[in-house]
Amino acid sequence: MINNTFKIDPNAAGEKKPSRLAPKASFTTDATDETTMSFYAAENGSVSSGVWECPPCKFDVPSYPVNEMMTIVSGALTITNVDGVVETFGPGEVVFAVKGSKMTWEITERLVKYYMTSS
Repeated sequence: MINNTFKIDPNAAGEKKPSRLAPKASFTTDATDETTMSFYAAENGSVSSGVWECPPCKFDVPSYPVNEMMTIVSGALTITNVDGVVETFGPGEVVFAVKGSKMTWEITERLVKYYMTSS
């Protein structure tokens, strides 16, 4: 049974699973321990939410795979869009990425974010 409401907490005693969203070659330090703690995933894959954590890295996203709203819990993320506009996000800030968007992600400090995706 799935609860109708729940708290998404990066410090919860949930299971952090290895994640492979950032290409292995993109990491800019020796750390490569990217993880996801899923709190909800619709059976049909249309919606998911949880906590994602990733060490510093930089990579191009040719077509963002989902619509995603994220809130930065800790760390720093710089996104450069297809027009060359650069924005940096930190703790407490909310970011929305539109499915299909082309961008470059640069995580300059270990990033922890809440996410909700919709396909």
